[in-house]
Amino acid sequence: MTHSLPIRRAHGRRPRLLDLYCCQGGAGKGYTDAGFDVTGVDKDPQPRYPFRFVQADAIAFVLEHGAEFDFIHGSPPCQHDTACQRIQGNTHPDLIAPTRTALETTGRPWVMENVGGALPKLRTPVMLCGQMVGLENYRHRYFETGGGFTLDQPQHPAHLVPQAKMGRPVPPGHYGQFVGNFSGVPLARRVLGVPWMNRDGIRECIPPAYAHHIGRAALAHLTTSDLGVAA
Repeated sequence: MTHSLPIRRAHGRRPRLLDLYCCQGGAGKGYTDAGFDVTGVDKDPQPRYPFRFVQADAIAFVLEHGAEFDFIHGSPPCQHDTACQRIQGNTHPDLIAPTRTALETTGRPWVMENVGGALPKLRTPVMLCGQMVGLENYRHRYFETGGGFTLDQPQHPAHLVPQAKMGRPVPPGHYGQFVGNFSGVPLARRVLGVPWMNRDGIRECIPPAYAHHIGRAALAHLTTSDLGVAA
């Protein structure tokens, strides 16, 4: 079992955050805005990732280097638990359990994100909806926490705005579903706050506002932990 050891941070330095399965950096942007120094890891090249990037296997990297970071975010690929992929007969690896196991070895606080189809495998996750963080979008995502870090479940506003059909143009007065081969990349960039992303990044991303919400809670947790160590 790996025991958590305090990371001593120089005054004025941002705490370090590891962004696993980072793709084009939706989560990374939110954590950066919250006050973290972010490093992204992905097995594929990510030329649009706007922060420090390492091309590597996420699980291998966190097993070797995870304890060097203050906080860890992981977004294992969601395709295994996405209905459209199952309908098409596509197969994808299920990395939720291996990722959790790797995160637990680090001794660091962490959060792991996925889609609604993965709910049976997530442990008491918190759900975030775009309306909870000021976005004109729904996009439910689920966040399991560990390493001593917890999140409160925000109140979920009723879905009163109609939603465009999947893959269709977004009519006035509707929210978009920016998944699959959707139309309206400029609109999605504006609504989700990801102006640097292409369609591939947008349809898989965590909107930065979600990670900013989590990041502020993570910073509060780290501050409390440091005070406890100092005491």
